[in-house]
Amino acid sequence: MFQTLDHFLKSWEFEADATQKLLNSLTDESLKQEITSQNWTLGRIAWHTVAAIRIITSNTDLTFHAPADDYPVPTSAQFIADSYHQASNAFVQALKNQWTDHTLQERINFIGQQLPNGSLLMFLIQHQNHHRGQMTVLMRQAGLTVPGIYGPAKEEWTTFGLEPPQM
Repeated sequence: MFQTLDHFLKSWEFEADATQKLLNSLTDESLKQEITSQNWTLGRIAWHTVAAIRIITSNTDLTFHAPADDYPVPTSAQFIADSYHQASNAFVQALKNQWTDHTLQERINFIGQQLPNGSLLMFLIQHQNHHRGQMTVLMRQAGLTVPGIYGPAKEEWTTFGLEPPQM
């Protein structure tokens, strides 16, 4: 659980930048990549990640403009990436202008449980990271280069003067 807005905002900045890097790497064609016909496509997961910022925070008193419907899925990878950038920025501004550290202690109803806002913000980051992991697998299947997030991706090892890992 986050105790201060500053701590959350520093964490969000890193995590949102990582998500933005992934979304910026998508192509219109890659949005159709799927594991099976019974699972979400890469585009569906990417768009859900955009809309989830507003969806997850919808029971709070935060007001900001961001997509709140994760279906239908846009067909433009650039639109998805731009929408994430806009939603994340609007979310950050809303937090800075509307919440205080004290607000993080206030409880809301979230998926049938009373949760402090500070825990909701942690959930938002973890939810985003979960879907980022799904996207990286589908990106590889779609033939895209995956940017490193918590360290270099396999294509980036030599940039850091490292031997690429054995496959």
